[in-house]
Amino acid sequence: MAFEQAAIKIEKEREFEALKGAINRAFAPENVEKYLKKVASAGLRIRDFDGVLAKRVLEQALAGEKAKDLYSALTLNDQAQMKEFYLSRIEEVAPELRAKFHKLYQYY
Repeated sequence: MAFEQAAIKIEKEREFEALKGAINRAFAPENVEKYLKKVASAGLRIRDFDGVLAKRVLEQALAGEKAKDLYSALTLNDQAQMKEFYLSRIEEVAPELRAKFHKLYQYY
């Protein structure tokens, strides 16, 4: 299932697109395993977007900007759409990688 952006207009487009780009780079086929390893080494679950931001796991995919700062600059509606986008991307990870990193995908 591909991410379909809601009909709600993005208010902070620059910040939204920068953070969306970082997420896309992290989940690119050539980077996703490295990203999953970073999430695991940070002691996080893959669905813990706030934890990912707090522990700066996405920073490698940003050119000098901090993911948490970009996210904080977004409006509440933009933040909700960003979380929805992130959660949709984690579900697109290949089944064999999801099996390899099954602990990240567990709810408890």
